[in-house]
Amino acid sequence: MILKKTIPKEFYKLFRTRNMDAYMMFLVSIYDENNEVYTALGLTTEDGQAIIGEVISRMQIEWMEDSEETAEPAENTAFGAPGTPSAILNTLIRWGWIKSDYDEQLNTYILSFPEYSQLYVELFKKLQSDDDSRERESILSIYSALFTYQADQEKNNDILKSALVTSKNLETLLSNMQNGMRAYFDVLSRSKNFIEIQKVLVDEINNSDSEKYAILTTTDSFYRYKESVKELISQILNQHDQKKPEFLRVLHQCENNSPEYARAKKALQYSDEAVELIYKIERQFDLIERKYNKLVEQKAVFAKRALARIHYIFQEGATEEDSVFRLIRLIEKHSNPGMVLDALREKIRFTAPFKRFDDNSIYKRHNSSDTLFQPLAVERTTERNTTEITDFVPKPRYTKKELRAFCDRNVKDGVFQTTPDTVQSVEDLEKMLFLWQEVTGKQPKQDFVQLGRELQNKNGFTFSELCIAIEEAFDDEIYG
Repeated sequence: MILKKTIPKEFYKLFRTRNMDAYMMFLVSIYDENNEVYTALGLTTEDGQAIIGEVISRMQIEWMEDSEETAEPAENTAFGAPGTPSAILNTLIRWGWIKSDYDEQLNTYILSFPEYSQLYVELFKKLQSDDDSRERESILSIYSALFTYQADQEKNNDILKSALVTSKNLETLLSNMQNGMRAYFDVLSRSKNFIEIQKVLVDEINNSDSEKYAILTTTDSFYRYKESVKELISQILNQHDQKKPEFLRVLHQCENNSPEYARAKKALQYSDEAVELIYKIERQFDLIERKYNKLVEQKAVFAKRALARIHYIFQEGATEEDSVFRLIRLIEKHSNPGMVLDALREKIRFTAPFKRFDDNSIYKRHNSSDTLFQPLAVERTTERNTTEITDFVPKPRYTKKELRAFCDRNVKDGVFQTTPDTVQSVEDLEKMLFLWQEVTGKQPKQDFVQLGRELQNKNGFTFSELCIAIEEAFDDEIYG
């Protein structure tokens, strides 16, 4: 049964009440204590009430009246006034966050958490605690998973699935760190004095993203495991390429309904699934490399901008209003400004009026020992059109026989036409793109090539509907 359908309709009242934060703390405290309790059955209702009372006293929670609780039936007031531990526990039970079951041996009620409630309470616990890189999304984890898979005799694909999930989590982590860095850029640009810049720098150094960045650049350095990960990927792919002909040979030698045939077919499918996972990990790894390099670049740019902002403030002065102007305005508002100026003159003796630039400043001769400005020589580079679509088309090395077999499977009435069942693997997708590239790149007229709607099959591959007239598009060099 779908877990969402088991949630009672009053479950979400917790998110509408004014005491939502307090309820979250009560649930986390009871959940943690229930996991650490030594008894086999769990906490009793008396234990739950004691935990709630202890949290109220320790956090000094002030209970607020709320319409979600005052609108409850009158029989629920038998557990005490709103805000008491017994009433709070009964509300959580009635809303479905906690389950209360009667135990005949102990002659009391035992508390437990339904499965759907555990998911939310785990989330509340993470939201209330410091972010400490919970699942250790790192290059080291990806390297360890690939190394374990290579050494595993059974070649368990679940290891590769775990590595793929970790790589996606790491890519998401790097994206969040980039977004956080851009937010600090905005705060830095609005800083008006040195104190504000110092606060921005301290906040950026002490946040959780900077701690993760320090791990990624030291003990879990990307460049430390970069080549090792690529080498492991290459070795795993070579191992599967060597085993695939053996599986195919067994399939041809065995009968269709024999146990040996079934085992060989399942092993071949298992191997193809592993190769597909490896390709996805490799693509994800390339994306991680680009985002990692961009993040390192952003860190350096952030430091340079902070230094430039400090130099600007020191040279131009604070952007706030000058205190001299404020003093002049205060003197003008006085009933007798002359008396105030005379008293000020007696207190402060000026030898000369203050000037930021004197009469001789502009006419001072520059020091000839200063280095002269030397413009850099412009390097002429040949322009290259980077928008060619062929740059993004893979060029795998397939034999004519393999391409002809792939083409024959999808030809009907002299027309090569793709269907949702055309692409069953990454190799089929590359073969289709290779045929399309060869046709569109060598023929001056492309009326025989048509692109249709977008197709998607059950394996998760998404591609465009492609129609090619075989007799007009393919010559003997490509096909036949």
